[in-house]
Amino acid sequence: MSTLATLLLAVLPLVAGWVVHVRWLHRCLSTARLDPLTGLVTRDGFTRRANALLKDPRAVVVLADVDKFKQINDTHGHAAGDALLKATADRLAHHAGRSGIAGRLGGDEFAAVLIDTHGTAADMLTLLHGVLARPVDGHDPDVHTTVSLGWVRAADFPADNLSELLRRADEAMYAAKQARSGTRRAGLGRLFATIAGRRSGRTGTRSDGPVGVAV
Repeated sequence: MSTLATLLLAVLPLVAGWVVHVRWLHRCLSTARLDPLTGLVTRDGFTRRANALLKDPRAVVVLADVDKFKQINDTHGHAAGDALLKATADRLAHHAGRSGIAGRLGGDEFAAVLIDTHGTAADMLTLLHGVLARPVDGHDPDVHTTVSLGWVRAADFPADNLSELLRRADEAMYAAKQARSGTRRAGLGRLFATIAGRRSGRTGTRSDGPVGVAV
């Protein structure tokens, strides 16, 4: 047997082991980017995909927050809260479609980037708001609530990055929640938000850490 053949026989097991290890790491990273409750991507996965989508001038950034989520947990239990979050995630992901992305940022807060192919984002989000308010299939009809939506067209603020667009959508969402209007489009910046009480008036909780159910 030649020296080259002997060398190849010695190296092949090492190469095969390295390939298996790389695949295992890839699976671990992919799993880590998914929220175990809803199956949506978590913040890191959302950020990666959303930044790519923002290169499309038709991109719309949406922030969604479940109204009265703590009340659902307190009244119906955490299993009902879990079911509500899962239903919200499924419905949001369906509307985002393959061309967009939906993610769970933490607690009862979700984000999405949609591609507004037909220029009908306002109508689409009004429809989505109604869908998100439907009772959870297979559960007590009382296990439902509304979801406040804030949104912004990326093309309206071409200098903004994802973080800035999410901040605008967040302020619009908070204004929609306070006004009980369902949806609100960003455009007036911080005029929608109060400096001291912006978060204190929100129902439920928010967490930027582990994405377990908010209590």
